[in-house]
Amino acid sequence: MVVLLKFCELFCTTQLKTLQILNPFTSLSRFCHFESKPAFNSWDPSSPLRPKITKNNVAIFWDLDNKPPNSFPPYNTAVKLKAAIASFGVVRYMVAYANHHAFTHVPQVVREQRKERKILNQLENRGVIKTVEPYLCRVCGRNFYSNEKFVNHFKQIHEREQIKRLNQIESARGKMRVKLVAKYSMKMEKYKNAVRDVLTPKVGYGLADELKRAGFWVRIVSNKPQAADVALKNHMVDMMDRRRVECMVLVSDDSDFVDVLKEAKLRCLKTVVVGDINDGALKRVADAGFSWSEILMGKAKKEAESVVGKWKDRDILKRLEWTYNPEAEKKVNDLEDEVVEETQNVDFEGNVIGVVDDNIKEDGKAWWELDSDGGVSSQSLKRLDWT
Repeated sequence: MVVLLKFCELFCTTQLKTLQILNPFTSLSRFCHFESKPAFNSWDPSSPLRPKITKNNVAIFWDLDNKPPNSFPPYNTAVKLKAAIASFGVVRYMVAYANHHAFTHVPQVVREQRKERKILNQLENRGVIKTVEPYLCRVCGRNFYSNEKFVNHFKQIHEREQIKRLNQIESARGKMRVKLVAKYSMKMEKYKNAVRDVLTPKVGYGLADELKRAGFWVRIVSNKPQAADVALKNHMVDMMDRRRVECMVLVSDDSDFVDVLKEAKLRCLKTVVVGDINDGALKRVADAGFSWSEILMGKAKKEAESVVGKWKDRDILKRLEWTYNPEAEKKVNDLEDEVVEETQNVDFEGNVIGVVDDNIKEDGKAWWELDSDGGVSSQSLKRLDWT
């Protein structure tokens, strides 16, 4: 029995050695755990071999003179606008045009908020109202129970420190300037994030800064009439000429942009309009239209999916449409005429007219003449016996 067990062990070891010699990767597979790559699984949805769905490049053009976010916070409005338009594709460009008046103007809603803040400050100083939660300074971490003291603290300490940092960076040159920027970058970023909620802007209500923070490229033009519209139109046409985008989004209610939208549709670009006029000229020309309330409430993001589905169906139908090309049709007709001429020169039995079969001998006689000179042959008589 012991001898039989030893024989089995020897047999197994020899078989394993032969397998390792034939396939050296079997020894590695015993100690390593290989995971199948997604490229080798055709049924894997994340496999790169599957056809990639290309998304449209989208550009947002915002006419701030005609459609400023008066009753909504600029930063939140810009972020929600980008999130809603991202359903149409990848947002590559975000541009906003306006004159100086649009950035110096303060909406009525912001004015009322500032008046209410002043009244609350006066009541807090008199001791009539006490805040439940203290005002926290997000730069140094101190707490204040009066908003006016909090603002004074921020101006006297943190604003002065920020001005000193900026002056040091502007006066430095070369490597020293780079070192100072790296040294003060965290503090300057902390100050920028805190100053928005504490200090009121000296000019306007911070529209340009808020839009830049949201990722928009803000362009200020002169105060001439229609200056922003002309600059915005030129930018849109330039983007169409360079073929940078497949979908253009216009935030405006100005009917002067109708010609630009028609030109975009002639170039097979998708067009979307964001405005408050439901039956405006822009929304009648564009492929889709939304209002500010739909953008902010999230309805536009849900409706965008159905709009994109309609666009895909329309593209498929356009590919299946028959288009008449006169040059191509002329070439096809010429080829058909040549084929007809060649078939007319060919006999039905497959022999070309004028070419004689080798088995047939030419004797120079007509087909009705008899072979013999004198009488009729016996074969011809046999053929005529049936008569």
